[in-house]
Amino acid sequence: MGLEIDREYFEAHEYDTFRERLGENVVALSELLQRRDFGQGAASIGAEIEFSLVDAACLPLPINRAVLAATLDPRVCMEIDRFNLELNTRPMPLVGRPFSTTAAEIEEAFGRVNAAALPLGGRIAAIGILPTLRHADLQSPALSDAKRYRALSSAVRNLRKGPFEVEIDGEDVLRVACDDVTFEGANTSFQVHLRVTPQEFADTYNAAQIATAPVLAACGNSPIFLGCRLWEETRVALFHQAVDDRAPGADWRPARVSFGHGWVREGIHELFAQTVALHEPFLPVVGDEDPLACVRAGGVPRLDELRLHNGTVWSWNRPIYDPGDDGHLRIELRALPAGPSIIDIAANTAVLVGLTLGLVAMTPWMIAALPFAYARRNFYEAARRGLDAVLFWPSPHAPSPHPLPVAELIPMLLPIARDGLREAGVDDDEIDTLLAVFAERATRRMTGARWQRRQLEALGTGKPTQEALAAMLELYLQRAASGSPVHEWSVER
Repeated sequence: MGLEIDREYFEAHEYDTFRERLGENVVALSELLQRRDFGQGAASIGAEIEFSLVDAACLPLPINRAVLAATLDPRVCMEIDRFNLELNTRPMPLVGRPFSTTAAEIEEAFGRVNAAALPLGGRIAAIGILPTLRHADLQSPALSDAKRYRALSSAVRNLRKGPFEVEIDGEDVLRVACDDVTFEGANTSFQVHLRVTPQEFADTYNAAQIATAPVLAACGNSPIFLGCRLWEETRVALFHQAVDDRAPGADWRPARVSFGHGWVREGIHELFAQTVALHEPFLPVVGDEDPLACVRAGGVPRLDELRLHNGTVWSWNRPIYDPGDDGHLRIELRALPAGPSIIDIAANTAVLVGLTLGLVAMTPWMIAALPFAYARRNFYEAARRGLDAVLFWPSPHAPSPHPLPVAELIPMLLPIARDGLREAGVDDDEIDTLLAVFAERATRRMTGARWQRRQLEALGTGKPTQEALAAMLELYLQRAASGSPVHEWSVER
């Protein structure tokens, strides 16, 4: 995020100064990227997993600060609502067994958090959207007690000048309004950070944009919000609306949550320049670094303002500049949901990273054969319909692209993911285990979202009641704790 936020309100002149510094940051980054030795190094991954805290009745429990204090683990940090926390895993090379190592770290850290939460009447729920949430759980008092979140809330509301109106059509229809950004806290995701070199960034980023939709289609875990059955991955629709700073009717401005605005032609610099050009600053905190002086003296600038601003624009695949480790670049893959089980998370990550890497060499012809509007449409179609989605996939021969059902597309893509992982040095047994989990889930057509829907149907008919949602979530938590992948979960009748 760059600079720490130590206050909630800012003067007009501070926004002017911040905009000027953002421009300097963009120039400094451009000059830094001209160094041949900048950002070199082996590919690695890190991750962030957001999760909820619930009580014995499976209702959200707003005790994140108390649990955080009791956990005493620097990997765990605050999230936007009082029932949310986030775990940041350690980065590790892709060579070897990175996904199972990350999974083991998550399991160990979850044990620590659960041990801290238990005396307070709480426990962890790793699920894309907590199905037991009620409208009252997401009002302004739900916002975490941190200046960063209060400042963000104030900035969004000042620009929007009206309530946040959420409209999502699925099996049910949801129309609801909220006066704060707290609806965003309903979303919990698993975000993967993939380190890439500047020379490989454009092709790898475009490959990630292409790979995200078919992977997401087999990962849905967020079908319920406020008692309504909506998208397979309702997070995608909800996040877009929950932090929308555009005033009602002012749709001409680009949304801060988006799939992007086109293929990357040059590199990471154009994405940062675009972010600065398209979006008003939220948090105009100016640091003490002169970025141009730093880079021209041969240093690696922190680019605090650019990193802070980038943290308030939520593209589903987000560019990351990090001054650590002598400076490097990452792609933050943000589309995957939290849960259902830890092995499902590992399998999702392996397939998304492997497919991204496996598509890199094909990217030049693929972006010519797949207009960006189709890639964007694929993403939202995957989020809405999951394994029932039909995606437009590029072909090396005209006419392109072709419509393909996800169920047919995934078997075609898994060998590409396998090749991408092998080329990166991932152990064969790690690849075999995790790709088999993903393939079996797609074959059996049983994602976390589908299990939730089927379990609710087994518990009763019609629109789900609060009691049925709590019973379903209790069964979900029991099965997730077993460690078995979701395609093996039974439906209790």
